[in-house]
Amino acid sequence: MAAAADLVVPTLAIRSSVAVELWSSAGPKQPYEHKPHLPREETKSSRSICFSADGRYFAYSNGQGVKVLETSKATTASWPVKCVLPRPKAFYLQFSPRGSYLCTWEHYAITKDRPEGSPNLLVYEVATGAEVFAIVQKNQTDWQPSWSADESIFAMVVGGEALFYDLGAGADKGFASTSRKIGGSRGGMLSLGPGNCPPFLAFYTPGAKGAPSMCKLYKYPALGQNQTVACKSFFQADRVEMLWNKRGSGLLLLTSTEVDKSGASYYGNQAVHFMATKGDTCSVPLSKEGPVHCVKWSPKATEFVVVYGFMPSKAALYNLKCDVIFDFGEGPRNCAYFNPFGNLIVLAGFGNLPGAVEVWDVSKREKLANLKCADTTVFEWHPNGEWFVTATTAPRLRISNGFKVYHYSGALLHETMWPQGQELLGIEWQQFADKTFSEPKITKAKHEGIKSSQPEASKKAYTPPHLRLLKEGKNPEKYLPQPTIPGLAPAAAAGGANGNKRNNKNKARSARKDGNVVNGGEADSAPAEASEPSAPNAQQALVSIAGEEQGQRPTPRHKFQQDNAADQQQSPPGQANGQNVSEKDRKIRSVAKKLSDIKKLKVRRSQGESLELNQLNKIKMEAQYLDELKALKLSA
Repeated sequence: MAAAADLVVPTLAIRSSVAVELWSSAGPKQPYEHKPHLPREETKSSRSICFSADGRYFAYSNGQGVKVLETSKATTASWPVKCVLPRPKAFYLQFSPRGSYLCTWEHYAITKDRPEGSPNLLVYEVATGAEVFAIVQKNQTDWQPSWSADESIFAMVVGGEALFYDLGAGADKGFASTSRKIGGSRGGMLSLGPGNCPPFLAFYTPGAKGAPSMCKLYKYPALGQNQTVACKSFFQADRVEMLWNKRGSGLLLLTSTEVDKSGASYYGNQAVHFMATKGDTCSVPLSKEGPVHCVKWSPKATEFVVVYGFMPSKAALYNLKCDVIFDFGEGPRNCAYFNPFGNLIVLAGFGNLPGAVEVWDVSKREKLANLKCADTTVFEWHPNGEWFVTATTAPRLRISNGFKVYHYSGALLHETMWPQGQELLGIEWQQFADKTFSEPKITKAKHEGIKSSQPEASKKAYTPPHLRLLKEGKNPEKYLPQPTIPGLAPAAAAGGANGNKRNNKNKARSARKDGNVVNGGEADSAPAEASEPSAPNAQQALVSIAGEEQGQRPTPRHKFQQDNAADQQQSPPGQANGQNVSEKDRKIRSVAKKLSDIKKLKVRRSQGESLELNQLNKIKMEAQYLDELKALKLSA
């Protein structure tokens, strides 16, 4: 089997801003490139590409319709067109488990002729290209219908109700009408498990009016209320993601709320629950606070991984009893990917994380490689379980588009960067039937690779410019921008430099001549530079900048302001800035200030702005403040 597998070279389907094309390799260790016998169609309107689960068919949209190609195992044979579907606006594509049907979804829209809208989820028979089912499906997420592994059952949720269609041998209705239904409420979700025929299925009903949400397992076709195999209830679930293991014997529920009402998390609230077709249910224990980033089943179906917690996040491997059997520790990670055999796992930090990738041997519980895959938007294992592809695609990132193929040891095997002016939109490996490849033997041997053409990200910590000057022994004061005063030249505004002490002294003399008093008449005894707020010195500026960069509260811009505020606090009552103010005048000013604030709040309210409760209460005090102000002015 291994020798035969070595001759199999999966193609890479590529969708770009200019074409849909397939790339292949001359051998398992040769670079990928477009071969003359492989399809390539120039189009700027492709929305989706898709292989069937067994790799027999490849479908893509081109803006005029959807083409389904029949793949060829021969390395020189062309891929003939199987059928063309009249869906120019197709946005998503999905094959049924055995590739007999292709589902297409497009954005729901209404027209003058059809105000109720046209069906936007359609099912076509691949062999004939005939439309066999059409319905309105407004949801863009979870739009896909459910299939049993043998394609004998087709099911979907409409208006909260689960509808089932029997397509197996002897079924006389087919897609024409439903054979069974499960009632539910709006927001219900359905998922048919793989493997078993007839299948187990999960039906989720969201809670309402304080009642808990509920997920029930059934064994088709026993769908009665008293025929549940297992049942799990839980609160705090605005959304549920249902994940079956490969055998269809275990189900993981990732529940989440959009908003954490406790305010503890920006990401809302997540939890993981387990349900087994034997009837067992439990909550998966998580030992660190924070969001659940990723939940993945191993293809072996006996274990799963959860990546969770505030950064640095934790990653742990669980068995079917929901016991932790291995802790991967903490790191900057939010993704997990098992290879097709479950003997390797990649833990990575993509998206807003820097792209650190760890490759682990699952059975030996040891790390095999560390590498950096910055700006990765697509990750997928090769069907042979030894290689993986990473890609930077648009519209997530519109620069440095391209893809790379790696060996699990971390060696780079292939690299293609997209030409400037073009965008890589999607990339996908051709799939194959089970047992096409044998499970790879994992070793610590380093694989020989190539050197990337892309510059490596600097590992040197960023140093702000002002700290670089200090390290170089230079005086940062010369290089710092000087504060300016409108109407004056910059040199005149910067106190303490280029002869500006003389200007400050002249200002102090002018102030004394005009009879102005500074700081309670102590202007003559104070230094001339203190007669007005001076610019901060260079060291104060450096401390302020460094504090802001480290996320600390910045220091005051002018120490003079602090000292002046302290002087005012220590002044006797009724005395501020060297002027005597009576207690009556101080109270009048205070009440007048409150009334002025109320006037501004009323203007904001009249403009339709929503005010806080304390602001509304302040407005209610207006009459009281007016009476108080009147009494103060009339008092002797």
